[in-house]
Amino acid sequence: MKKTIIILLLTLGFNGFSQVFDPVKWSTSVEKLSDTEYLLITDAIIESGWHLYSQNVPEDGPIPTTFGFEPNAGYELIGKVAEDEGHTVNDPVFNMRIKFFDNKAEFRQRIKVLNQELSIVKGEVEFMVCDDTRCLPPNYVDLEFNLSEAAEAKTVTTTESASTESATTEPTVNFQEPEKEPVTPAVKQVKKDNKKQETRGLWAIFIIAFLSGFAALLTPCVFPMIPMTVSFFTKQSKTKAKGVKNAIVYGISIIAIYLILGIAVTAIFGADALNAMATNVWFNLIFFLLLIVFALSFLGAFEIVLPSKWVNNVDKQADRGGLIGIFFMALALALVSFSCTGPIVGTLLVEAASKGGIAPIVGMLGFSLAIALPFGLFAAFPGWLNSLPKSGGWLNTVKVVLGFLELALAFKFLSQADLVLQLHILEREVFIAIWIAVFGTLALYLFGKIRLPHDSPLTHISVGRLSLGLIVLTFTIYMIPGLWGAPLNLISAFPPPLDYAESPYGVGNSKVGGGVISNENKDLPEGAHLLAPHQILAFNDYDKGLAYAKKVNKPVMLDFTGWACVNCRKMEQNVWVNDQVLNVLKNEVVLISLYVDDKRKLPEDEVIESELRPGKKLKYIGQKWSEFQTIKFKTNTQPFYVLMGHDEQNLNDPVGYMPDADEYYNWMKAGLNNFK
Repeated sequence: MKKTIIILLLTLGFNGFSQVFDPVKWSTSVEKLSDTEYLLITDAIIESGWHLYSQNVPEDGPIPTTFGFEPNAGYELIGKVAEDEGHTVNDPVFNMRIKFFDNKAEFRQRIKVLNQELSIVKGEVEFMVCDDTRCLPPNYVDLEFNLSEAAEAKTVTTTESASTESATTEPTVNFQEPEKEPVTPAVKQVKKDNKKQETRGLWAIFIIAFLSGFAALLTPCVFPMIPMTVSFFTKQSKTKAKGVKNAIVYGISIIAIYLILGIAVTAIFGADALNAMATNVWFNLIFFLLLIVFALSFLGAFEIVLPSKWVNNVDKQADRGGLIGIFFMALALALVSFSCTGPIVGTLLVEAASKGGIAPIVGMLGFSLAIALPFGLFAAFPGWLNSLPKSGGWLNTVKVVLGFLELALAFKFLSQADLVLQLHILEREVFIAIWIAVFGTLALYLFGKIRLPHDSPLTHISVGRLSLGLIVLTFTIYMIPGLWGAPLNLISAFPPPLDYAESPYGVGNSKVGGGVISNENKDLPEGAHLLAPHQILAFNDYDKGLAYAKKVNKPVMLDFTGWACVNCRKMEQNVWVNDQVLNVLKNEVVLISLYVDDKRKLPEDEVIESELRPGKKLKYIGQKWSEFQTIKFKTNTQPFYVLMGHDEQNLNDPVGYMPDADEYYNWMKAGLNNFK
């Protein structure tokens, strides 16, 4: 009876603050494909303004929608659960492309019936939904499919999403595309913001690729080809205009060749697959090894060359003359210079893959444009050739510098794999130490203290080389304090975060409140930890945090949060860093962060029956805190902040997502004044 009353109160709204949301309604149906095959269809109707995440979410992203079916000897699953196309956007918080659904979504699972007496198939769906300001904790809904009520399969022709694969040997069935509904203003704004973010990302890829193309021009394989090729066109053409035209066609051919490469990479792997690959542990490891090979090649350990047969065959085609001959001349340049341009192109494609979409195509456009421009310009103005510096040892220096840069970049991918696996092998201090070693060695090389296999004798250091060496040395010295906890804002996107370190606040120190406390002199309270990078003493256990608050006579601030909560991270990154807010969090309250999506299992003695879902057990720590929030505070959204006294009564009205730091601080001070 007690459970029924609780559920009724939550449904009706026990008080003015009740905010228990249930924005997704699930329903099931069955279609009969043949005498032995059926299609289990699960429909999700999503309230306006909310969005449901896809089954395919990259590592370290939000909680994906996940289906599970009860084991039964009477049927077997065919392939995986297929889903609708949905919307794929660049999420600026998770820094990845994430797919979600709004308004409605349909999921389809094919099965083969082995026992004709089978009538019911049972399953469960785990899912997470968010709107523009909050996320709900992972929820679980039981599914039941009645095979005896199966309808005949539809045959309407349309396109089905290929986001999850099914067995290719089975016959395919076309499904009716869901009717499109009006998009809400909130969702429109999300899409608009993500479109801007995606555009900025593509421009960044283009600019980096363009600069990389100019760097490739200054390598021993490409630079000497500029005067040779331009002279060929101007001497072999009957008129200057003809020579300029041929050189321009040559440049366009170069662009076309690299664009074809970018298109091929995108087409073979797929736009979304590239992003999934870039966030996958094993592909990060492959990218790391690939860049190490490229770096060693640039440093002179060996040369990466294509089979000579390929080059000879292309060279023969170039002798045909005309537009086709010019195209094959451009292809010959791409093949001959591969030992220098290949590592740069490979690095660009790897980096562009992490952006997904058409980024590889945009990258190849920028790279090839930088390669092609000089040929057209010098053909139009041959006199400029006299101003070009002569080929020499400086070309190999450029190549070596690029090798050191690729070596440093390689460890970014190794770090991503280590973060996902939580191996703590490449922690922040180790990563920074490696970069200090790489750039310190580069500085010694530029100052002439180190020579590599293909270097020419160095009788003096040019002003340009000295200047670059000083810049690299300055950068190396700048990174050294990072070993003792400095934030290193210039390279913040590369090393692991501050809390993924042996000593987040410096060797032998931890920070509590406004000062530095030696771990040797004072231990943290039982159950507490330091929440980096904000230096906040925090608890993840309600009882231990409340007991400590009573001991130190401070109010409690409950932080209902989630590992996959976008707006929780926004609050922590943008609001909690405010000086006034941070001072309160460190010195005037005891913070208890309860993660509602914590998938660690509860100890056996804490597994209890759910009060909100009779007959179901609370299996995970996150389920425990989610139910606690719903029952005690009549809401199930995150982020959600509560200030309360030692009697566990609210000091003021709880709040959710509040991006205005001043407003958030005023809310905190109001609660603190009530406590005093």
